Formats: sequence, structure tokens, C-alpha cells
Amino acid sequence: MFQRIFVMCCTLAASFFLFAGQATAADIAAGSQVFSQNCAACHINGGNLVNGAKTLKKADLEKYDMYSAEKIIAQVTNGKMAMPAFTGRLTATQIENVAAYVLDQADKW
Repeated sequence: MFQRIFVMCCTLAASFFLFAGQATAADIAAGSQVFSQNCAACHINGGNLVNGAKTLKKADLEKYDMYSAEKIIAQVTNGKMAMPAFTGRLTATQIENVAAYVLDQADKW
């Protein structure tokens, strides 16, 4: 009996992680589209046309303590210095998706 319950729990956990990974991939794909339509003008290839030192590359995101979804979401939502706020232009889901995309791309740019 215990063995059956254990197997069922393991199967359930494995299914959760399998489907959670697929949802993340969809978010990154959607984030890529949002990025290209709203962010790429200033951040083409992860760069920064306004302040070249503060790129979206992993090393710079870590250097400026921005390498987290929460911090990227806050910056995109509220803006900061020359970067405009995207509240009202993008939905919360779109902002979350673009943050997932930026984190996914950060070490590839």
C-alpha cells in the first residue's frame, strides 16, 4: 500500500515538473515577442543604447543587482531614470514574460 502511494506521488511530482517546464518555455517565447515589439529599440541584442554600461547581459545584471525576475519586473513596470514605465502599455503577464525572456537570454547575449 505504501509503495503504491509513493509511486503515485512520484508520478504526480514528475508530471508537475514536466508541465511546469513547458509553461516556462511558452512564457519565454511570448516574452521574446513582447521584447522585440517594445524593448529592442533600446536594448537590441541585450545592449543599452542610452547607458552602454547597463546592458541586459548577465554580468551587468548581476553587477547592478538586477539579475532576478522580480527586479526586472519592477523596472519594466515602474521605469527608472531614462527607461519609461510600461504600466498601462503592457499587461502584468506580458511584463512577467519579458522578464523570463531577459533572464533566459542574459548569458546568451
